[in-house]
Amino acid sequence: MEQYVATFHTHLSALRSCRALQKEETGARMAPVPRVLSSSCGTCVFYRGEDPLLSLLDRDLEAVYRQEGKEYALIHRAAE
Repeated sequence: MEQYVATFHTHLSALRSCRALQKEETGARMAPVPRVLSSSCGTCVFYRGEDPLLSLLDRDLEAVYRQEGKEYALIHRAAE
């Protein structure tokens, strides 16, 4: 399983996404956004999955990154 980080434009979107991901037993947890990533609200969701599970993420999604050790690879940026 891969480790992902999703960033959001609003804290509410992060909360909604975290709850949806937790229902799928992805180990989702909310956390401050790592300094190397940017986010409008400062809150992100870390989770695990075989794929990025984009359908479970709220509409105010900013971006999804795959965590590779201490590095992050952008895999999806929401349309602005």
